Amino acid sequence: MHIKIRNILILAGILLFAGACKKEFVLPKASGRPYEVMVVMTDKAWNDKEGRALFSVLDTDIPGLPQPERSFHISQVEPKHFDQILNIFRNVILVDINKQIYTKTSMRFSRDVHSIGQIVLTIQSPSADEFADFCFEHGQDIIDFLTKMEMNRLIKELDKKYSKVTDQLAKEILDCHFHAPDELKSYKRGENFLWTSSNGASAIVNIAMYSYPYEGPNTFNKEYVLAKRDSVMKVNIPGPLPKTYVATDTLCTMCKPIVVHGQYAYETRGLWYMENYGMGGPFVSHSRVDTTRNIVVVAEGFVFAPEKMKRGLMRRMEGSLYTLTLPDEEESDIKTTLEEVVVTAEQRKDMRKRK
Repeated sequence: MHIKIRNILILAGILLFAGACKKEFVLPKASGRPYEVMVVMTDKAWNDKEGRALFSVLDTDIPGLPQPERSFHISQVEPKHFDQILNIFRNVILVDINKQIYTKTSMRFSRDVHSIGQIVLTIQSPSADEFADFCFEHGQDIIDFLTKMEMNRLIKELDKKYSKVTDQLAKEILDCHFHAPDELKSYKRGENFLWTSSNGASAIVNIAMYSYPYEGPNTFNKEYVLAKRDSVMKVNIPGPLPKTYVATDTLCTMCKPIVVHGQYAYETRGLWYMENYGMGGPFVSHSRVDTTRNIVVVAEGFVFAPEKMKRGLMRRMEGSLYTLTLPDEEESDIKTTLEEVVVTAEQRKDMRKRK
């Protein structure tokens, strides 16, 4: 009797495990490269005002790069051709315009619909005019959503494989954890400062981290943040010749508040250059407050890749910035999630008020 009960319990456990893993076994892995987007929309609509409105949103340049580079690779397919070969694409925008069903335009997303790791963004609207208006009004939300989905994928990858050197030094110098790409192995230490680099032959990716005292809300404005950056870089990242050092092109810099781990952060992106020397490239940074020590902790990614496309390199650096974990966050074991990374229009309005 005991043997029979035991066998029944084992069988039940196997069935439960199989049921939990069924989705993983049945669904294929999402296809496509990072930042590729497939729009499911009729050819007629795609070539008309509604399709042109969505295309104009997606066909935008990435901010903060020295040369124009598109945000996404865009493809379009007829709904009737959206079959088992194409429906496993990693990023899908499904457009449904039907005045018989919908009274207003809305946007929602689903995960793992046809493949593991897939995101399907569905936009429903009663008319082409309302759909086009929605795209123009919420274009930045669409861009932010798709961009952050890709960054979330990168963050998950970095959770498994990251630079142990960078993480160890971040802990020793700034009492933080940070998951930088694994190729960053060379480093330089300074006072409350860390610089790690890949030292690649044709493209060099870098992470710089540093801290300074928090002096109230005025700490987070463009002039203050850039002045701190220049002073820190001048001391810690000198060039190959006397009087050469890393500086900021202040005319090509953009700053805005964002949300990281549910908390206020300040994003800065733009161009850096080597004073009195022919080097430069893009950078992006996050400035965050460590409330326990009342300091600002800055994590920055910057790239030197002359004559190369920099979109992929910079987005890897930017994605890693979201892995910065401050001391008071370690205790609650905060994980970067979709909701923490995506910033809605309402959140942007709230943060502008706080700026």
